[in-house]
Amino acid sequence: MTVAATKKASNTSTSLPDPLDAALASIDPKFRRRIIETYRELKEAFRRNDHAGCGLRSGHLCELVLRALQMHLQGTSTPLGTKVNLYDECLKLERLPATSGPETLRVIVPRALAFLYTFRNKRDIGHVGGDVDANAIDSSTTCRLADWVVCELIRVFHGISLEEAQEIITAISAREIPVVWQVNGRRRVLRPKGLSFADKTLILLYVEAGPVAEEDLVDWLEYSNASVYRRDVLVALHKRRLIEYDRETRTAFLSPLGTSDVESRLAQHLVA
Repeated sequence: MTVAATKKASNTSTSLPDPLDAALASIDPKFRRRIIETYRELKEAFRRNDHAGCGLRSGHLCELVLRALQMHLQGTSTPLGTKVNLYDECLKLERLPATSGPETLRVIVPRALAFLYTFRNKRDIGHVGGDVDANAIDSSTTCRLADWVVCELIRVFHGISLEEAQEIITAISAREIPVVWQVNGRRRVLRPKGLSFADKTLILLYVEAGPVAEEDLVDWLEYSNASVYRRDVLVALHKRRLIEYDRETRTAFLSPLGTSDVESRLAQHLVA
């Protein structure tokens, strides 16, 4: 089962078991649910090209995993809601005796957390500056490192069979490519087959934070006739209330109904 499918299953019915929750069953429950939710929010931010969201959630994930490690290795943790000096606390874990727990929890994971936390605090992911824009590669790095951390936690804490744990780790570790590629100021949908122009339009609006000009959508989709696109796609989506199309400004916004449609019907297309 893929991570996206795992998320979808967990959202459709509370009666369905959550594979990640089962895989991390040995982690203190007050941290386990928060870790899973934050990790999934990070993955979702990455799919939406939300660089600031990736940075914010990676920081939260680091703080939660740190507390889970503290509880497991020391029997106590920094209280939730209390500011934590992550770097100092990670060093404290490294200095614990070997009898406290496996080296990966005492040394390797804390060092990974410290590196991941550095992106949040030192790289200003999602911010605009005068330097070369590294937001995309920074977000990709934080996402992959978060994948590794979660996989390592599953490897150590898995409360399911070895085969099931390996299946989840394999699914998480598979490289995810955002379906929308940013290149030369344009956006390109990398999965053109099986998607209508209406679906591609919804996906493009989904990954954008605000309104998108009609001329940009026509350009990004390489639609041959702007007036036909307006009539057959934008106006049609507007009538279904999936988007708000402003005829005066020629801009389109994704509606809450459109967001729900993308996240349910088109979820499998959000990764190329």
